[in-house]
Amino acid sequence: MNLTIGQRLPISSLAIDASVPLTLTFTRQSPIDMDISCFALDASGKLIHDDYMVFYNQPTSPCGHIRLTQYELNPTAARGIQAVFEVTLAALPTTVDSLFFVLSADTPLKQIDHLDVSLYQQTQKAQAVYQSADFAEQQASMLIQLYRKNGVWRVANVAQGFNGGLAAIVQHFGGVVADSEPVAAPDVPSAKVNLEKVMLQKAPKLVNLAKKVTVSLEKRQLQRLTAKVALVLDATGSMNRQYKQGRVQEVVNRLLPLAVSFDDNQALDCWAFGQHNQYLGEVSLSNYEGFIDTVHGGWRQWKLGARVNNEADVIKAVTDFYKKDGLDVPIYVLFISDGGVRDTRGITKVMVDAAPLPIFWQFVGLGGSSYGILKNLDDMTGRVVDNCNFFELDDLDDISEAALYDNMLEEFPSWLIEAKQLGIVRD
Repeated sequence: MNLTIGQRLPISSLAIDASVPLTLTFTRQSPIDMDISCFALDASGKLIHDDYMVFYNQPTSPCGHIRLTQYELNPTAARGIQAVFEVTLAALPTTVDSLFFVLSADTPLKQIDHLDVSLYQQTQKAQAVYQSADFAEQQASMLIQLYRKNGVWRVANVAQGFNGGLAAIVQHFGGVVADSEPVAAPDVPSAKVNLEKVMLQKAPKLVNLAKKVTVSLEKRQLQRLTAKVALVLDATGSMNRQYKQGRVQEVVNRLLPLAVSFDDNQALDCWAFGQHNQYLGEVSLSNYEGFIDTVHGGWRQWKLGARVNNEADVIKAVTDFYKKDGLDVPIYVLFISDGGVRDTRGITKVMVDAAPLPIFWQFVGLGGSSYGILKNLDDMTGRVVDNCNFFELDDLDDISEAALYDNMLEEFPSWLIEAKQLGIVRD
């Protein structure tokens, strides 16, 4: 049976038994990444608890009767299964009044070519089919609802979209966790293993980024690492276009989930440099939006002297900052440059001097050229350990978020191992 948008009916009319596990399979054909989540709500339409949002990083509800049994982490544009959920409706706690299966993405859902949801119980019982026209400019949509009415489980093809994306749906459901509730017990680093839950509570716009970070961290067994994270921004004149187009703000957005995972303070330290350098302060979940355009009067007002290259001075400033801070945990520094790098001797000296310290430097060339010594870091001699890496991009849009995080973390794990062996990083 085809469930048309707006249709509601008892599951019994589809020969579905509430006491037997029901499978919902989401099959998509799409050029964009998307997420499928299940929200369990009470009779007032509020999320019962953040543990009752079932998604990739939290695949089973506390009761065990809502399970994400299959999920595609790296989907292609070709047709394929995105997610498979299994629910046993009759076994759910009586406080669960309805289940909403939600689709979300970072971009308008109209780019999805095709999506269908099939309900199975031994055989296919029903199907809902969606085309791009069903989503328009929305970035999230409540697709299928399973709900109780007068003690009877029913199904509805809701297809209710939200222009505000996942954040709007969270607000619609009344929030996830009260501000006064802790995200995790203090003796367990749950923020590291439940990054998406933290983002959903404090920065819903970054939830999809958090999923990509989590995957990359798990590949490298870094999800429980405690570290500090820093960002160094090239603010020379040639970077003006990147600032104006929002590319630098996007770098902040993409790095912040990594900082939230690593850092107990859930924040990153930020510097900018031209002829001089300036510590811009911490970027956190409460101030990241518009950070580049607002902090210290916005990027045009930063006190950097002439907008010319001076990488060596800012590297030394970052090193000195963390020396004073104690160097008690490893430090990951993302250093953005659009090139014009000429001070080979100065950069070599400060990088050699920094090698005995628990600081790893990930240099990224963004939309520029003439990266000089940065492109030849592996050939830099005189260091006790290789403490840096480099890759370049013409444009952030040229690489997927998943691939970006993989590149950012490519050499960090091997540095950690070697630095621990040498006693640079404490176990």
